[in-house]
Amino acid sequence: VGYGQQEKKDVTGSIAAVSSKDFNKGIISSPQDMLIGKVAGVQITTNSGAPGSGSTIRIRGNGSVNGSQDPLIVIDGYPVDNTGPTGSTGPIVGLANPLTLLNPSDIETFTVLKDASATAIYGLRASNGVIIITTKKGKSGKPQISYNVNVSSSSPMKYYNVLSGDQVRSLANAQVGVLPGLNSSALTLLGNQNTDWQKQIYQTAISQDHNFSIAGAYKNLPYRVSYGYTDQEGILKSTNFVRNSLNVNLTPTFLDGDLAVTASMKGMFTKQNFGNTGAVGAAVAYDPTQPVSNGNTAWGGYTTWMIDQTQINGNPNTLATSNPVAMVNQTDNQSNVYRGMASLKLDYRLRFFPAIKLTMNTGIDYSSSKGHNNYAPNAAWTYPALGQRLDYTGTSKSRLLDLYANYSKLIANHKIDATVGYSYQAFDRDGSNFQRNWAQTIFTNSALAADGTTHVPQPLVSNPNVLLSYFGRLNYSFNDKYMLTFSFRDDASSRFAKQNRFVIFPAIGAAWRLNKESFMEGVKFLSDLKIRGSYGITGQQDVANNAYPYLSTYQVSNSTAQYQFGNSFVNTLRPQAYDANLKWETTAQTDIGIDFGFLNNRITGTVDYYQKETSNLIVTVPVAAGSNFSNFVTTNVGNLENKGYEITLRGVAVKTQDVEWDIGFNFTHNQNKITKLVASNDPNFTIPYGGIGLSKYIQTIQVGVPIYSYLTNQQVYNNQGKPVEGVYVGSNGTNAFNVFHKPQPDYLMGINSRVIYKKWDFYMQGRVSLGNYNYNAVAASAYYANLYYTTGYFNNLPSSINDTKFSSIQSYSSYYVQNASFFKMDNISLGYNFNQLFTQKLRARLSLTVQNAFWITKYKGIDPEVDGGIDNNIYPRPRVFLLGFNVSY
Repeated sequence: VGYGQQEKKDVTGSIAAVSSKDFNKGIISSPQDMLIGKVAGVQITTNSGAPGSGSTIRIRGNGSVNGSQDPLIVIDGYPVDNTGPTGSTGPIVGLANPLTLLNPSDIETFTVLKDASATAIYGLRASNGVIIITTKKGKSGKPQISYNVNVSSSSPMKYYNVLSGDQVRSLANAQVGVLPGLNSSALTLLGNQNTDWQKQIYQTAISQDHNFSIAGAYKNLPYRVSYGYTDQEGILKSTNFVRNSLNVNLTPTFLDGDLAVTASMKGMFTKQNFGNTGAVGAAVAYDPTQPVSNGNTAWGGYTTWMIDQTQINGNPNTLATSNPVAMVNQTDNQSNVYRGMASLKLDYRLRFFPAIKLTMNTGIDYSSSKGHNNYAPNAAWTYPALGQRLDYTGTSKSRLLDLYANYSKLIANHKIDATVGYSYQAFDRDGSNFQRNWAQTIFTNSALAADGTTHVPQPLVSNPNVLLSYFGRLNYSFNDKYMLTFSFRDDASSRFAKQNRFVIFPAIGAAWRLNKESFMEGVKFLSDLKIRGSYGITGQQDVANNAYPYLSTYQVSNSTAQYQFGNSFVNTLRPQAYDANLKWETTAQTDIGIDFGFLNNRITGTVDYYQKETSNLIVTVPVAAGSNFSNFVTTNVGNLENKGYEITLRGVAVKTQDVEWDIGFNFTHNQNKITKLVASNDPNFTIPYGGIGLSKYIQTIQVGVPIYSYLTNQQVYNNQGKPVEGVYVGSNGTNAFNVFHKPQPDYLMGINSRVIYKKWDFYMQGRVSLGNYNYNAVAASAYYANLYYTTGYFNNLPSSINDTKFSSIQSYSSYYVQNASFFKMDNISLGYNFNQLFTQKLRARLSLTVQNAFWITKYKGIDPEVDGGIDNNIYPRPRVFLLGFNVSY
């Protein structure tokens, strides 16, 4: 529960724990995927199907606009950094996702803290919830040796439905004289092929995962040591993720058990090939009449660049969509990441006063990343003799010191548990970008161009910050029936000015165990019945990767805004927009819950109702042109509300000597809306969001509607149910924008079941998402004018062009905001256990698991689960068949 432990019966807050036996099966690289669909109120969306990719985790809805919406992750008592240095295209992969540090085989439990009574002890980082991860430890006794190996095969589940080469040729002939510039002469640009570009860039991927562990005790030193190796191949050719991980936990005790030591070390080294994910979209849009290559010399299509030689035979049409196979083969986009976390926790119980325990928890978390994203001058999409060389580095380091004391005493029927403490955590983040072209000679610290001009690597803005905290918690129970919890945290963050730096986050919770009352003694079928209530305030201080958003700082320009002095080019500096009065967001949360159990807890469950009010929203808003050096400024401008209810049920349907059948179900309903944006609460004030092109935004942030709602023109349909081009409700010939649906679901459900029959076991886990909508940006490219461009190339079109028959682009039509409700079967697993394999001490398990088994949806894209709600050619999630073998001694 944070800085201590509590028995479940004494908890007054909303807390859910998932142990290793309940994890989703067959996860080899992304630990967060083990938790998908397992906890009410927790929505986990994998960002893409790329190997080693992270996930978006939301607990009880979207909690911010431009501040972080991620929960705080605590690994073995160490709060890890949710941010990192940025590379060429965003956060450096491997640093921004804190869970890449862990091998899934090393995780013992996830504990999710949801309400303020549970999270307020973490103060300014807890408004989005807290996930506490505990890794496996050693136990006294003989060494236990375990080896686990998984081999998997992954393949695309579905392809975008696009026109064939024959269909493009037929359509082009039909549009001669209709589309500007499309005449018989232009038709000579078409090839004679029927190339399925999607099948050209995807593959059946083979992956492997190995994990070896040994756990036991050497004299009085319990230990567990594990090594993991993961080699995950992506379904997009050239993408790959390799991880080596080491986890060491030592838990000795001294002084007759009064001094307990927990020493932990985690190390990880990853090598990742990101490939060129632009090929995903190019495979949908590229002309299918073109060949993959022109013989063995040049890539097919609107280019004559060589394949195997550096000789240039002409200039490519760089305005055209690039040959997707060339993009896969001619991109070198890789990184190496090292990460290590070491922590030491000392618990000392005073011999002369055993009710008091003193704890020191200290550690360091260090990451280093080095990568490049290069393509040669003969790449099919670049200008002659240019290409790209891009090198980047990143480091991230945090240091932690926690000091706290705990008093625990049972006096008659009064149980008192009190904790007070101090916490200090410092973060340092640095990195650099060095971008140039191949015409420049590369030196260690600079690049000398052919014309003698000098270019130097550009450091990224350092992003350090310090958190200083005092905290306390009091748990009191009387007669094991009445419980009270008081907690507070006095936090300071260096991200804010002195007048806004310190703030106190308090919380109170109460619970009543009715089944312990004398008037409930006759209710034999009731095992547990507890009513809970809590109220508290938590905070948010992660501000868009900005170290000091309240200070006037300067930003280094990019290479296109350099100033020339003689033969040297110097980067200019410009002032950054800032708000001297910026302060953190605060979230006030109320929670009322019931925990129950029937039939000796064969049926257990939880029901919660919550309401979260977030104030002082951190939002990047537009400012008047010419009034600042930037068109946007980050400030506090409004309020956000989330409210809803959660239901969790768990039951043992059958339990006999040979058969055990467990069933789990959870249900979540969350309502979200912006309640205020500016001081005057102007209902017409909106903030554009969700870019879909140059100066085009399809989502909005405005008062009275859910965050990121779609702002579109409501489409009018004819008698056949087809959309009528350019005709919208209430338009009268002009655009009439209306809020039309939202990306967040109204209802989430998770279901899982496990059946054990003698030595066989069967597991399944699935999810339901209702009321969520996606903007289908791929379908929005289906209009006739997108077929041919007078600059000399053809595009392919999605087959939905046959439904709409739109002549011109209709980006804001509500037709493209499509119902993305779904049922997904995430995991199906069948296993057989060998209790005695060759010898009595050798045990084994053989299993077959299918991930992303199937889904049911009306959505017209390839996958209804889209992070953020804009479906724009994401790396598709694969279906995975995984064969696993575990042996232990």
